[in-house]
Amino acid sequence: MTDFAELQTETREIISDLLNDGSDPAALYIIEHHVAHYDFDLLEKIAVDAFKAGYEVSEAEEFEDDNGKPLFCFDIISEVELKAEIIDAQQKEILPLIEKNKGIYDGWGTYFEDPNSDEDEYGNDGEFFDEDEVEEPRLH
Repeated sequence: MTDFAELQTETREIISDLLNDGSDPAALYIIEHHVAHYDFDLLEKIAVDAFKAGYEVSEAEEFEDDNGKPLFCFDIISEVELKAEIIDAQQKEILPLIEKNKGIYDGWGTYFEDPNSDEDEYGNDGEFFDEDEVEEPRLH
């Protein structure tokens, strides 16, 4: 079982470090909760549960652990304000989904947001989930 108090401490340290480095406190941040599992089918169940809970999920990738054993990973993604209580609430929601399927929660991450930039790595509107960028299905 994950130590939630430890996760809360880590969350506050990450946020503090970002803001102390000059990241924009008013920006929306892409939060990526990192999930891993040795069983791809169980990892997929976690992804489906997270998607049903309203999160975006990344495609699974395969890596090798330190012993050369295949390990499957993906991210549970949201775009929110950089506030500890929001990330705490997300962890409280997704950790049971991960633990139910005996997955591994490997913390969360985000990106530095330059307060002086009109653009970020997702374009000039700062939106990660931009419906205008969804490709139309091809008919031929």
